[in-house]
Amino acid sequence: MALRLCLVTPFAWSQPHDVNEHVEGVAKELRTLGHSVTILASSNRARDIAAGRRALLDGLEAEVVALGPAMPISRRSRIGVPVGARANLSLALSLGRFDVVHGFEPGLPSLSYLALRDAQGLAVATFMSPERLSYPPGRAQRDRLLGRLDALVATSDETAEAAALRFPGHYEVISEGVDPQLFRSGRKRNLIVVEWRPTERALVRGVLRELAELPEWELLLLRTKPLTGRPTIPRVLRERVHVRTARDGPARAPLLAEASIFVPAVDGLGRVRLEAAASGCAIASPPGAREQPELYGAEAARLAENADYGRRKAERARSEVEGQTFAAVAHELDELYQSLAKRRHRTPDQTDPLRGRPWILADLHMHTSWSHDCAVDPADLIMYAEANGLGAIAVTDHNTFGGALETVELARDHELVVIPGEEIKTDGQGEVIGLFLQEEIPRGLSFADTVEAIKEQGALVYLPHPFDRLHSIPEPATLQRHLADIDVFEVYNARLLFEAYNEEALRFARKYNLTAGAGSDAHVLQGVGTGALRMRAFEGAEEFLLSLRSAQVLRRPRSLVYLQSLKWMAQAKERVR
Repeated sequence: MALRLCLVTPFAWSQPHDVNEHVEGVAKELRTLGHSVTILASSNRARDIAAGRRALLDGLEAEVVALGPAMPISRRSRIGVPVGARANLSLALSLGRFDVVHGFEPGLPSLSYLALRDAQGLAVATFMSPERLSYPPGRAQRDRLLGRLDALVATSDETAEAAALRFPGHYEVISEGVDPQLFRSGRKRNLIVVEWRPTERALVRGVLRELAELPEWELLLLRTKPLTGRPTIPRVLRERVHVRTARDGPARAPLLAEASIFVPAVDGLGRVRLEAAASGCAIASPPGAREQPELYGAEAARLAENADYGRRKAERARSEVEGQTFAAVAHELDELYQSLAKRRHRTPDQTDPLRGRPWILADLHMHTSWSHDCAVDPADLIMYAEANGLGAIAVTDHNTFGGALETVELARDHELVVIPGEEIKTDGQGEVIGLFLQEEIPRGLSFADTVEAIKEQGALVYLPHPFDRLHSIPEPATLQRHLADIDVFEVYNARLLFEAYNEEALRFARKYNLTAGAGSDAHVLQGVGTGALRMRAFEGAEEFLLSLRSAQVLRRPRSLVYLQSLKWMAQAKERVR
């Protein structure tokens, strides 16, 4: 299935960067698989920004869209995206109607973070370095972002472990990828390439010390970052030691093609190591070298002195990288995207099978005196609901089914439809409502067991206030794992203190094509009907679901302070009695 994909990089497209190389290589291969891929980035090149403006005016028909000028970003910065670029990002996400938005390094204040936070479609985050995980600083912001992510990807086990500390979840480890057409073995000579970092002097000293004992070998110190200085080279070795700056793949390819040995920096780029392996270099990376960088030099000397050992190491490195090409990475991402797309509920038929039925108002979430925190008598509830024009209500008392049964019995002589339900507290994963139940379900079960118990009765799973962080709510992973089990998703709850929680629920329901529900969550009579649905009259659970296809959410809010005060007064009276 062809998808519309959006890949967002936090770094300027006009400058060489390992993240941009990954994004560009993956995008190219995803296009060969039949997907439509748009890259969103910043740029400091005037013609890129002008082309980006034209692409936004023309409906986003471009492979790369520059949304604005780049700002310096690092793990210590807090603001990295100009206001104009933010506005262009919102416009691009709206125009693109992307099936998947894939942001890279969202742990930085950047376009990637904003794109994942604001994406309306499926969202995937890739973390590529343990050093880029400082943003957002607040846990609430991180939880909000995590709740909108559908998949977490890391390019190494080390990065996955570090990212999981700030963004907990299951990580798919997918390689950074390499271009086998660009990086291939050439005519080798006695050349050692060292990925040089100014802060890793001990590593360079160790290699230089061993080089003095290898008169037939040369050393190339490779800078893969912007110019920050020049290493100190002993006078006796200056004829055999060279320094080169190569910040992108095309510049590094000819150097690595002729190198026999590659020594990676302790905190170097994983991409450069992959490129060296694909180029047929023997990788000098002995155990314990991170703690003792001098061991790199000893390993390089061993590889230089023992040709057979070096050949075996080179062949092993080349075999390991065979499954890490950009094409292989694109296939893994394609499988991930397709699996996420299957989470969406099938879009229902737009025809209204109950078109001839009259419209009624239905409040799908309320309580009676059978709940520990409510004093509403079932008989009074029926009279109040009818007096306020409701045609159907769902009684969903906390962890008890008696109130629903009593209300159903009292309503037999009334036109009001009463749906018997129960709001069940799970074991640490929020609450789940069962609608059209026949028997009570005990509290304290796991989320999965609670859902199973509801389904065993032929009842419907209704998820109340799923993002209200003032209540116990299910984790994002739990929600995503049980998407197929959710029959109705509450997108409006009239008792929520912050409207943003309802907006988050509506966004989630639209992303997965979930059937929307609404209720007052009333604990006093005056709250009944403040959240409701306008829907077709129905009989039974099956027609109820059919009616929800064409239902409209109605908001009749009242002062929460007023309603909460009435609830507290009623509870105080009960205690006095």
